[in-house]
Amino acid sequence: MKYIQVKFSVAPDTQDVRDILVALAGCNGFESFTEEDNELIGYCQESVFNLHSLKKILDDFPIPNIQITFSINKIEDKNWNEEWEKNGFNPIVIDNRCAVICKNTMEKQSVQTLIAKIPMKVIIDAQQSFGTGTHETTQMIVSLLLNQDMQGKRVLDCGCGTGILSIVAAKCGAQDVVCYDIDDWSVRNTKHNAELNNVKLDILEGDKNVLSHVNGIFDLVLANINRNIILEDLETFYSVMSDDAKIILSGFYEQDSKVILQQATRIGLKESQRLLNQNWCCLLLEKA
Repeated sequence: MKYIQVKFSVAPDTQDVRDILVALAGCNGFESFTEEDNELIGYCQESVFNLHSLKKILDDFPIPNIQITFSINKIEDKNWNEEWEKNGFNPIVIDNRCAVICKNTMEKQSVQTLIAKIPMKVIIDAQQSFGTGTHETTQMIVSLLLNQDMQGKRVLDCGCGTGILSIVAAKCGAQDVVCYDIDDWSVRNTKHNAELNNVKLDILEGDKNVLSHVNGIFDLVLANINRNIILEDLETFYSVMSDDAKIILSGFYEQDSKVILQQATRIGLKESQRLLNQNWCCLLLEKA
């Protein structure tokens, strides 16, 4: 597997700016990041690297008066997540009802103590730094999922990543969970994590076009992806929703919610609930 290495220089350089840059790049194919001297270094598979998309991210950066320059290098095959895989991540506790736990650290006494009274536990094998539940958008969707009546429902997870949302839906009582991702690594990792959590998922590889091969409609649709893909795919999501279905969208900033809601209103959806976390937005929509 060949990778592109991108070295970012930021001015003024703050942790908030770096965090936002990591999150935005992560939604566009970057798998992991390291810090070296005054640079933030990102790694992306060569097959999915999109220079035009990267430039647009930087041109539309949500904090004004930030200068970000970058250089690009092709690098040798290497496991750029080795340190992440070795060290894992601390448990993520959501609403004191769900804990996302790293497989590599779950036996630690400190972890066992922390999660002892949490009713739902989701085990994730930390083979990547994205999709572990550490991101605000994932946590907000999980928070909404925990308050939905999932018993016997059919759920669709669009862009499943490591499968966290699908696994939570299954653990909440969903009868049937279908999920897909365009990245073959995500498909494999979702299958692995489903086995770790002893849940059954129907996992597909591809984009929204895979839905043409899926029978039936869904009671709940989940999409934790970037704004542009949501705008492109929202009408397709609507087409597979039952009459009383809901859809939960995240992966974008609050400032992007206006254009998303315009598109949603046009096709027959209305906002039911909104969550915000660090300027990230999560929308629960219903059919109008």
